[in-house]
Amino acid sequence: MTTNATLYTLSFSEVKTYLWALAFIVANMLLPQLFHLIPQGGIIFAPLSFVILAGSYKLGWKTGLLASLASPVVNNLIFGAPVWAVIPVMALKLVFLALIAGLTAQYLKRVTLPLLIGVVLVAELLGGLSELALTGTLTATIADFTIGWPGLLLQIFGTWGLLKLWKE
Repeated sequence: MTTNATLYTLSFSEVKTYLWALAFIVANMLLPQLFHLIPQGGIIFAPLSFVILAGSYKLGWKTGLLASLASPVVNNLIFGAPVWAVIPVMALKLVFLALIAGLTAQYLKRVTLPLLIGVVLVAELLGGLSELALTGTLTATIADFTIGWPGLLLQIFGTWGLLKLWKE
């Protein structure tokens, strides 16, 4: 199943890159607030990852990279979450997701469910390994799959649906 969404690779010299990154940062401020109404909703659904995956796949890794680095910090400064201790791991995981999604879209120039599944799984693997390296524990990485599986499905199927609708 391939969608015929138009994919872009914005550069750091384009104003659109920064405007879209800002839009993703704002979305990453608002969407988690909705999911935090559900007990453990942030952990279960990982709404920041959904926005980064969809945005990076559609507009390129550079836009996703900017949003990945800024979103956790902005959320902490405004809402107090995530806590500072979690930000390096979270940002690194989001950076992996942005890079893998954006580069996959840039080089393969198509969106398919198997590609999105692969992007999410590779990003989770690299993010999990870096989390292990930074924290020395597998607990949070395992939770990404045991507790966070609905969020992984949201990333895959939510991005698929959004990109089908977001043609231009």
